[in-house]
Amino acid sequence: MDSRQLQRSLLSHAVVVALAATAATPVLAQSTTTESETPTTLSAITVTAQKREEALQDVPIVINVLPEQLLQDTGVRDIKDMQVLVPGLTVTSTQSAAQTTARIRGIGTVGDNPGLESSVGIVIDGVYRARNSVGFGDLGEMERIEVLKGPQGTVFGKNTSAGVINVITRRPSYTQALEGEVTVGNYGMLGVSASYNDALSDNAAFRIFATKRKRDGVDNVDTGGGPRQETEDGDQNYHSLRGQLLIEPTSNLNINFIADYTSREENCCVSMTTFRGPTAPIIDALTPGGEGIIPVVDLDRRLAYANRTTEQDLKDKGVSAEVNWTTPWANDAVLTSITAFRDWEAITSIDFDYSGADILYRPPNPDGSLVKFENFSQEFRLTGASDRLDWMVGFFYSDEDLGRNDSYFFGPAYEPYLSTAVASQVLPALAAQLAPLGLTVNTANPATFLSQVSGRPFGTNFTGQGALDRYEQNAKSAALFTNNTFRVTDALDITLGLRYTREKKTLQSDFANPNGAQGCAATLANPAARVGGALAQRINGFASLPPALQQQLLAGLVPAIAPQVAGFMCLPWANIAHNGRSTFQERTEKEWSGTLKVAYDWSDDVMTYVSASRGYKAGGFNLDRVQVGITPVDDTAFDGEFVDSYELGLKTSWAGGNLVFNGALFHQTYEDFQLNSFLGTAFVVRSIPKVTSQGIDAEVLWQTRMPGLMLQGGLTYAETEYGNDIVPDLPLLPGNQMSFAPKWSGNASATYSWDIGAALQGRFNIGAKYMSEYNTGSDLKPEKMQDAYTVLNARVGFGRQDQRWMLEFWGQNLTDETYKQVGIDAPIQTGSFNAFLGAPRTYGMTLRMRY
Repeated sequence: MDSRQLQRSLLSHAVVVALAATAATPVLAQSTTTESETPTTLSAITVTAQKREEALQDVPIVINVLPEQLLQDTGVRDIKDMQVLVPGLTVTSTQSAAQTTARIRGIGTVGDNPGLESSVGIVIDGVYRARNSVGFGDLGEMERIEVLKGPQGTVFGKNTSAGVINVITRRPSYTQALEGEVTVGNYGMLGVSASYNDALSDNAAFRIFATKRKRDGVDNVDTGGGPRQETEDGDQNYHSLRGQLLIEPTSNLNINFIADYTSREENCCVSMTTFRGPTAPIIDALTPGGEGIIPVVDLDRRLAYANRTTEQDLKDKGVSAEVNWTTPWANDAVLTSITAFRDWEAITSIDFDYSGADILYRPPNPDGSLVKFENFSQEFRLTGASDRLDWMVGFFYSDEDLGRNDSYFFGPAYEPYLSTAVASQVLPALAAQLAPLGLTVNTANPATFLSQVSGRPFGTNFTGQGALDRYEQNAKSAALFTNNTFRVTDALDITLGLRYTREKKTLQSDFANPNGAQGCAATLANPAARVGGALAQRINGFASLPPALQQQLLAGLVPAIAPQVAGFMCLPWANIAHNGRSTFQERTEKEWSGTLKVAYDWSDDVMTYVSASRGYKAGGFNLDRVQVGITPVDDTAFDGEFVDSYELGLKTSWAGGNLVFNGALFHQTYEDFQLNSFLGTAFVVRSIPKVTSQGIDAEVLWQTRMPGLMLQGGLTYAETEYGNDIVPDLPLLPGNQMSFAPKWSGNASATYSWDIGAALQGRFNIGAKYMSEYNTGSDLKPEKMQDAYTVLNARVGFGRQDQRWMLEFWGQNLTDETYKQVGIDAPIQTGSFNAFLGAPRTYGMTLRMRY
């Protein structure tokens, strides 16, 4: 047994011993508990992880539950805020808020490819959301958030192979209530929100929530020569509105209608240079003022370079209706119907070169920069129970239309930059090769080299709009599912779940090069002759050589150099071979998934379980220009992703229910894992044959004997590793820890409330999230490593005991930790690396009012 295997074995044994020891303690604690003691709420926290209301401690699933008060105490407004409360959860953003990704135990998706669906599903009020980014807005008044770890496809359906973030907002009640909030903070932060709840009659009530939030940018921007005017980035400017109408015609029937709308009009997101490569001096020379990339890397300055705008305009809206009818059948079985329509679109812009030089960009124009989802979904569930069986059968249907308009525009610096970069590689190598023959090479004016290759005037090879592509994808998904718990004895439960899914996707792709791709077209007309002619112009005295020697020299040089030069002339956005292309693709998948769980109650306070699950995420298509060399690829499909997951878990309640400790050992094996990676010119999804994730999850909730003091914490250890298979273009993957997957992550928070006199109270919360080192790039290049770090948040408030008002002072990332969210290769800048950073320190105060 090698040292690594020994370490794993010792860890596993240690965890088992710890869990066993933990299991024994509540039994002893219970023996001292009397019936007269007041029951606590911790051991009876309610969740809907299996689409029915159950006590958290009775559900054989790893669940982190974030109740309303904890969310409020920690300032959680969106899924990115909540990661400080959940070990093993990371949420990152890249080019815009539209590319927000959640990962559990290191498993998730990444990159600007809307054809790649989520591994972690986002469900809000029972409605599945198309992509993680829809949870990046203000979620409003939340009753709780449940984070379910491991595959949840049996009950929650498609694209939940790594887990589910289940958000439950506050529903209407029959009590009149008016609540408001005003927040101010650094970076010019200002936020207001309000809600009103009231009864319309004895059987109808409504609730309205609205919010508006603004903030200046948290990143500084050097705009180079413009035309960008904004010198800050990462600002906030959004508003959201949600209305609910609850109707209960009879005691057996309730209907809840929800309509919501969110708008974000912001600037996001720039990246910071982490390594200056050999092309940085070229960019500096092409930038007015001579500084296009930071001279000395310093992430703490949060200084980015972008001469083009990063405006984004996101709109998210939808309606849903949930009907619950207690039928007269099957012992009062409940029929649930959830009907929803969602419409989400994002218009974004980007400075592709992340520099002050005007090289390559995409303007915020819906004709060339739009991602749009329209989704209709319908779910039916019939849920019932008998003395020995809790059962559920259901049907789910989804019809999703995805549209993408994608474009690339050339700035005036593109041709001199690319030509200089190519010439800097080709000409010195050529000079070294010819030196033994006594020949020299003219390396002056490298910016004109590519115009010599094409034979076109300098400055005419790459102009205007280089690419304009349109993708129209439709995905129809239908599933039948069942989930049943058999109470074999009073202590032994067996849960069996099964789901059959049929998914069909079609994709129509249309490509165009509005500028005609003149430089590429001229070169491809005769690559050998064009490149040979350019080399001949650069070899001093070439014309005076004998014709036979000229031909001999070119014959030895051109075959090696021509493909390389032609490849740079015909990068995907400039490749004439794409112009006028039109492709149609379709795929149909029919798959089974399911789960088997066995749970045993050793006492009222101790439950252990073992589970096995089969998860599935549908395949799809790359929505990008994909080419091999300079040859376009028509088949951009990738296969479905599968996961086999096993857990051994323990759930315990101590001290009469005041202390909850839950833990689990897990092992997950993914087949055909969908890895989205940026190849320098395009995002491409490749199927990784095998990925494994194994480790421990543990959580504790403790309402201490000290009145008002609540402690919460969690720990995840996950060895999430790629298999040993060789992956083209990604040589660092085999056998290594997966990107975005810290081995250790943990969180801890403490909340204390106390009375101040007869009418006032105080509240204090402090919380921290620790992440061990991990790689922030899908290719695992060492330049993208992020060292271990901790984020610390705190909040203190004073107000009335009846909660009429509360004034809170808060701070997030109090130590102003600078850390990378995602590391990238700087596009078309060999040897240069950038990163999108996490949020800096923010602080402010919030006034809450309730009547």
